[in-house]
Amino acid sequence: MASLAEPVGEAWMTGIECRFAAGLFAGKTLGEAWPAMPPEWTGTRAARGGSFPLLVKFIFAEEKLSVQVHPGDDYAARHEQAAGGLGKTEMWYALRARPGAEVMAGLKPEVTREMFQRAIAEGTAEDCFERVPLSEGEAVFIPSGMAHTIGPGLVLCEIQQHSDLTYRVFDYNRRDAQGRTRPLHIEKALEVIRFGPQAGGKIAPLRFERGLVTETYFVSCPYFATERWEFAGRVGASTSPEHFELLIFLEGTGTILWGHERAAYAPAQVWMLPAALDRYLLAPEAPTSLLRTYVPGDAAEFARRLAAQGVSEAEASRLVYR
Repeated sequence: MASLAEPVGEAWMTGIECRFAAGLFAGKTLGEAWPAMPPEWTGTRAARGGSFPLLVKFIFAEEKLSVQVHPGDDYAARHEQAAGGLGKTEMWYALRARPGAEVMAGLKPEVTREMFQRAIAEGTAEDCFERVPLSEGEAVFIPSGMAHTIGPGLVLCEIQQHSDLTYRVFDYNRRDAQGRTRPLHIEKALEVIRFGPQAGGKIAPLRFERGLVTETYFVSCPYFATERWEFAGRVGASTSPEHFELLIFLEGTGTILWGHERAAYAPAQVWMLPAALDRYLLAPEAPTSLLRTYVPGDAAEFARRLAAQGVSEAEASRLVYR
């Protein structure tokens, strides 16, 4: 096996240059295929005027990432049309975590804009953050406006709006091979950072047994809803005519069966299931875990799924961000 000249920091699984490996759009990039997809694939609620709505990445953090924040849609639409005009809300799921691994998610509630600006200048920005220890299988929700960074020793699956709009506020004064520092975007960042009480942070998920599958519900927001499935026996499921769904395989091997078709799945694969697929079956050859994510049809869809498990509206509401 050939070695890489440099470590890999990220792997984009649904970027616009990613190609379909099989199916109706085999060989086409996602950027080419998405605008041409019929409603039977995208679902009835999808807007195909822009990019594919969900960006899935694997992040391999071996050193601290920069301290950064992402704007919301309103700010991006007014100030960042050249960069696509979309904000960025995201979540992280920890695939691997070394002992002591952590992220920083949101500023402490007492931190003001002036305090944070001074801390950036003094190189003490980290002192303003809530530190969040992270273990394998845990997840963190990062809405737009929440300042954050990722510490070393983590492999994360990131699910987000399809936007790469980032305002970097502190980069530990690192320099590249030519002695250059990366650009900072402090003024814009200060305009969009949420100060005071924070939304988001580490998720306290809800976990249920449904037949042979263990379902863990993490979060739902206008941009994505995400849950984890773990199973060792055959599992049947259905798509919704309102939206496609992505299955992100984390562990295990087996077969997906639909209609008269079948295909093998393996770890680190992302499968796009068309909205009109309806019934499908997952037949594992080894114990399997996956993340299922989709763009909700409405704010209440995730809550309705939880209600079917007997969860009260009040309990479900803590996982739903409107």
